[in-house]
Amino acid sequence: MNAPLMTRPALLCLALLCTLFDAHAASKIDRQALVARHDPHLTAIDPMAPLSVGNGRFAFTADVTGLQSLPALYHEQGTPLETQARWSWHEDANPNGYKLSDANRDYTAWGRTVGYPMNARTPAGQWLRENPHIQPLPQIGFVIPGADGRVLGSADVGAVDQRLDMWRGRLDSRVTLLGQQVQVSSAVDPDSDTLALRISSKLLASRGIAVRIALPYGYRAGDHHNPPLDFSHADGHRTQVLAQTDRQLVLEHARDASRYTMLLAGAGALRIAHPSEHVFEIVPASGETLELSISFARDGRPQLRNAKRVFQASSAGWDRFWRSGAAVDFSGSRDPRAAELERRVVLSQYLTAIQLGDAMPASESGLTTSTWYGKHHAEMVWWHTAHFALWGRPAYTARTLGWFQQTLPVARRIAAERGLQGARWMKMTGPDGRESPGGNPLIVWNQPHPIHLAELLYRANPTPETLERYRELVFETAQCMASMLNWDEKGQRWVLGPPLWIAQEIYDQGTSMNPTYELSYWSRGLQIAQQWRERLGMPRDAGWDQRLAHLSKLPQKDGKYVALESHPDTWDNIDSRHDHPSFLMALGQLPGDGVDRAVMRSTLDAVLATWDWKTKIWGWDYPMIAMTAARLDAPELAVGVLLKSDGPNNGYTRAGHNVNTRLPVYLPGNGALLAAVAMMAGGWDGAPKRNAPGFPADGNWTVRAEGFRKLP
Repeated sequence: MNAPLMTRPALLCLALLCTLFDAHAASKIDRQALVARHDPHLTAIDPMAPLSVGNGRFAFTADVTGLQSLPALYHEQGTPLETQARWSWHEDANPNGYKLSDANRDYTAWGRTVGYPMNARTPAGQWLRENPHIQPLPQIGFVIPGADGRVLGSADVGAVDQRLDMWRGRLDSRVTLLGQQVQVSSAVDPDSDTLALRISSKLLASRGIAVRIALPYGYRAGDHHNPPLDFSHADGHRTQVLAQTDRQLVLEHARDASRYTMLLAGAGALRIAHPSEHVFEIVPASGETLELSISFARDGRPQLRNAKRVFQASSAGWDRFWRSGAAVDFSGSRDPRAAELERRVVLSQYLTAIQLGDAMPASESGLTTSTWYGKHHAEMVWWHTAHFALWGRPAYTARTLGWFQQTLPVARRIAAERGLQGARWMKMTGPDGRESPGGNPLIVWNQPHPIHLAELLYRANPTPETLERYRELVFETAQCMASMLNWDEKGQRWVLGPPLWIAQEIYDQGTSMNPTYELSYWSRGLQIAQQWRERLGMPRDAGWDQRLAHLSKLPQKDGKYVALESHPDTWDNIDSRHDHPSFLMALGQLPGDGVDRAVMRSTLDAVLATWDWKTKIWGWDYPMIAMTAARLDAPELAVGVLLKSDGPNNGYTRAGHNVNTRLPVYLPGNGALLAAVAMMAGGWDGAPKRNAPGFPADGNWTVRAEGFRKLP
């Protein structure tokens, strides 16, 4: 019997359903293909592009041999080769008992004198700035062993074929060493600080090469940017063999009060030589395959991790990472810059996950090299972690806020010492939260960050539990912000500073007052804190409302915003157009409290036309400016500045790192790029009602985006 014919309305309905289904299927991004097409693939030595595997707390960075076999070449010509853990710190002896107040300089303003630890070049200031500092873990590389052994040189390396499989978090390297093929695979366990290595070569069987594990004393003293590892001072640290079998080696490394334990385990029997106190050389007892797991722990003996299972866990963990959160695909775009932007975005997601994923906020060079003694800069916390929440991975942002919660007692003490209420956040600090001397204590744009980040987490999970979790952090941060304002009786207004150091770090700190960006951020931070009170069923804070109602206006001159009210020469003096054009952040990173959009558009145009782009423009400036252009509905300008190629510090290596003038690795650039792209692809509150509102709708850009959360 023939089936009944469908009616015309039913056919139309079915066609519509099929069309909707096809459209949905077409919009779904093939994430694995997206990631795979940007896997770094090296066929020659590139000292600017060593590749890393890691888990956010721990990372291992390798040259083209798959290990750290050419450290001098990479350090001198590019990016250092290091193994780092965010928990590994050291502090020099302090026989003089230096305390932070020993570096104080007094500032008098608003009828009171307050000491700030600004003297970084005194003996006290220098010790306090340099301590504590990051303590590197061992360097692991190939050497030619034996009495006539030597380190390898670039002439020993050929036939390079190295690929980082980001979907699995696995680095596979094929090279020839001394004319013989060597294969190395590496991965890091997501749940422990364990490096897995699988190495195959006839050179292992013939003892032509060995894996050398060298434990450094630390970094060379005095260098705060990319210092080389220090293998001298053999008597200044101790490496003790705690246990050894034919398959395992357990070491404890100690330098003063700092120590860590390393557990090396082989899948088969090992031959372990110990040519000097802090050096070990390893080959398989037989055969040409060496499979190792190398685990580290600060406290106690690391748990044994099988190398095979580490590879499996890495693959599963990265699969979960890439399938979670947001994705953006620019394939199909006619703009020739689209493929490079997509590459930077994918690589930046990988790099920020392996470098910035710990509860202890990362330094600006992450876990690749040491900068500023490994200390983090709190003003960079927003660029380092806000993008995780915008990309639908808020757990990473929450880890950073956990550190702020743990450090609240220190921030309360700082506030009290300076006659403030609540919690005053420090700018440059190590794990103990102690501030570092220099201009740092007068930086203020770090202060509202915990409030803004907490709001991003609430938007990701708008529950009473989120409010309860962060209420203390939000309210104490806001209370300090309110107390940092000063009442100007003559002007009948609240004033920010002096003293302070604005984000554009070129003005006199003792006289700086009312910077545009910081004023707008003060308004936004206090408004968010009031919203949190209302969400919790609490009354609004009357003092905060009074400050919001009478906060100073954003300073401008001749129809354009200036950096700050006390020095309104931004557009009159080229020397005032160095460094970050930070006033643009008031409508970019922030939604524009107090901003006149027409004035901000004139300001943006003036920055693009007349700024000194050659002087200290850093990697995060370009995305920051793009965010302002996007909010002003100027997507062509946004894309143009995001991919600007005629200025410094907007380049990205083959490994995906943003490069700064003095730093081969500058992660605020990667994080800012991700924040800007999240905003441009995923939108913001009040954005135009179109797909990817921050990108041009001129037919040259095809933007497929999924999973983003809007920026406030």
